[in-house]
Amino acid sequence: MTNPASFKYFKTSPEIIRLAVMLYIRFPLSLRNVEDLLHERGIDVSHETVRYWWNRFGPVFAAEIRRKRVQKLRAFSKWKWHMDEVFVKVNGKRHYLWRAVDHEGEVLEAFVTKRRNKAAALKFLRKLMKRHGKVETVVTDRFASYRAALRELGVLEKQQTGRWLNNRAENSHLPFRRRERAMQRFRRMRSLQKFASVHSSVYNHFNQERSLTNRDIFKLTRAAALSEWRQLCSG
Repeated sequence: MTNPASFKYFKTSPEIIRLAVMLYIRFPLSLRNVEDLLHERGIDVSHETVRYWWNRFGPVFAAEIRRKRVQKLRAFSKWKWHMDEVFVKVNGKRHYLWRAVDHEGEVLEAFVTKRRNKAAALKFLRKLMKRHGKVETVVTDRFASYRAALRELGVLEKQQTGRWLNNRAENSHLPFRRRERAMQRFRRMRSLQKFASVHSSVYNHFNQERSLTNRDIFKLTRAAALSEWRQLCSG
């Protein structure tokens, strides 16, 4: 667990920093939107301070969330992965954001590459398997690079393709697309990779799938997620 001394040299309380980071990553808000929301609550900080907090603590919070979730996911073997990729403009140039989600909609990995070919697919799959272990089924579209990469890894028999089978992966891009519009796109590939990884972990943490539960259960799980967020990096 991250040492609570991470907040040692900050005059602002950890509670305010966590709130600012959560607002910026979780919701499609700009830095100035977060500044205004905090000001409404009597917290006077600039949008550049919010930017510094998110860059400093966002990856730390995401790593702690990811560590706990990976431990739980690796305890099960019969998982189905859904994989898909979308193009993202970085400083006017096309890049590709590869994303893998499990059969329950949890984002497993987000990975950015300059090319959309076998080498990129292979690198993404190896990173995914190293972190999450073996998989029962891999659902993809009919993009040939997936088939070539899976064949090289010796798991081609686990691939499934179909017209609507991969809707879960395609829908998983929507929350990120909303954040991308609020941020007015990205200027560096490194910034895109950083934000995509952090955003996926925070989205997993607060994603309660409210359409699948009744109101009482949803309120309990939402309160539990918020309570756990407030404890991040607290010791």
